[in-house]
Amino acid sequence: MIVITGATGNVGRSLVGLLAAEGLPVTAVARRITEADVPAGVRAVAADLGDPAGLRPALAGADALFLLVAGEDPQGVVEAAREAGVRRIVLLSSQGVGTRPGAYPHAARFEEAVRGSGLVWTVLRSGGMASNAFAWAEPVRAHRTAEAPFGDVGLPFVDPDDVAAVAAAVLREDGHDGATYVLTGPVATTPRERAAAIGAALGEPVRFAEQTREAARAQMARVMPPPVVEGTLAILGEPTPEERRVSPDVERVLGRPAHPFTAWATRNAAAFR
Repeated sequence: MIVITGATGNVGRSLVGLLAAEGLPVTAVARRITEADVPAGVRAVAADLGDPAGLRPALAGADALFLLVAGEDPQGVVEAAREAGVRRIVLLSSQGVGTRPGAYPHAARFEEAVRGSGLVWTVLRSGGMASNAFAWAEPVRAHRTAEAPFGDVGLPFVDPDDVAAVAAAVLREDGHDGATYVLTGPVATTPRERAAAIGAALGEPVRFAEQTREAARAQMARVMPPPVVEGTLAILGEPTPEERRVSPDVERVLGRPAHPFTAWATRNAAAFR
């Protein structure tokens, strides 16, 4: 049994679908999940990573766990997994743990707990995700406008479906024990270019409006803790060479190139109509 946390999110939903399509036994976990949220044959369990004890019913009979960075007790989550008989943990973390550890202490604590668990583990450090562009959905639908800071700074955003595909491979294959993979897209794109790609997918132009750093900070602060806000702004505005680099790890694991942002935009154009 493979337990997928965050099963209704951009990565988790795709991951559940991939594993279920292969006929693997899957338990899908999210705070408000129901059977209507998962494919036929997948067990849905409502649970919260902020309550490790409450995860025990979801973990019963599991031998592998796909874990998000969520909640404040990574050690408790790992201990619950170990007590349930889980042998393998695949953690979805952030590239920022490697490039800006001071800005991502939460994810770093999860990595530390997983590495010290005594279980088989793999860490997936994702770069910025293409699905961050869903933040533009409402203004694009209403005004055909997308706003972001640092309009001409390029980063190799990764398709969440590629992250899910790598996670699926790592969960079902041998040869990834103790590995840390950095997951990026195949080419760096700027916010301005990503807005244009959405416009191309819609068949009509999307205007790009550049935010000030201050406006972006205020917007991010509504959903992120202050250190993560500052770390994210630094990555978006002054990325290091490592943050700009296209990682080979998606292609190394999957045997095919990562999908470009244009493919993500085409696949998700309905969200912006």
